[in-house]
Amino acid sequence: MAQAFATTALVLIGAAAVVQIVFLMAGRSADPVSGWGLLAASVLLLAVTISRSVIIGFPAVTNTYESLVFFSAAVCAMTFVMRHVVRAQVMRFISLGLTLFALALLMVSSSPIAPRDIQPPIPALQSLWLVLHVTLSFIGEAFFAMGLVSAIVFLTSRTTERKGPADRIMYTSVAIGYPIFTVGALIFGAIWAEVAWGKWWSWDPKETWALITWLVYTAYLHTRLVRRLRGRASAVLVIVGFAFTVFTFFGVNFLLSSLHGYG
Repeated sequence: MAQAFATTALVLIGAAAVVQIVFLMAGRSADPVSGWGLLAASVLLLAVTISRSVIIGFPAVTNTYESLVFFSAAVCAMTFVMRHVVRAQVMRFISLGLTLFALALLMVSSSPIAPRDIQPPIPALQSLWLVLHVTLSFIGEAFFAMGLVSAIVFLTSRTTERKGPADRIMYTSVAIGYPIFTVGALIFGAIWAEVAWGKWWSWDPKETWALITWLVYTAYLHTRLVRRLRGRASAVLVIVGFAFTVFTFFGVNFLLSSLHGYG
């Protein structure tokens, strides 16, 4: 059942991307249906998480597959909400970018690097602090993903009609995602580490790269709010921050030895 939900969600996200591309190529306003497809996909992906959670008796967010499913669900839900909140025309391009990103996450979850075996987590992972750590981290990163897409749209746009709104959406996305990521990745992560390993901080590679990611976004907000830095340099900083986000999630798991090798 869970796999059927995931497959259906993949089809819905793919269909949403196609619809958005067709409307963009036709030069028409935002389509009225793809957003609901993304919402339905998000619900189905959450159903996957819930069904796996019931089987293992613990929230299913502790391995790579489960993390990717939850991440994709968060991106889809956030995109649906932002499509209804932000009325700027540039949101059509940002929505498409996020839809393709959510699709990519689900496609990776279907690959050999993310086994779908349903297994109870090891004792060290059976902690409410871990659940808060993982879920809030990915919700924050979903907003960072919107910041990434907005930065790309900003850099590739030639008119102020697109650059201005893209810049505002980029800043708003990071400003919302930053405190959520800070609480989830760093604060709750440190609490869970102390409970599981007896140390608040051990300079584990994933901890270190999460800190580096946080510092990059801190630099972006500092230069934006204090130095009033905007434009190309600011957008590049957001892109670098998300590149570190991706490396923290994938690169550390496959290239470095880490206590976080489970996901």
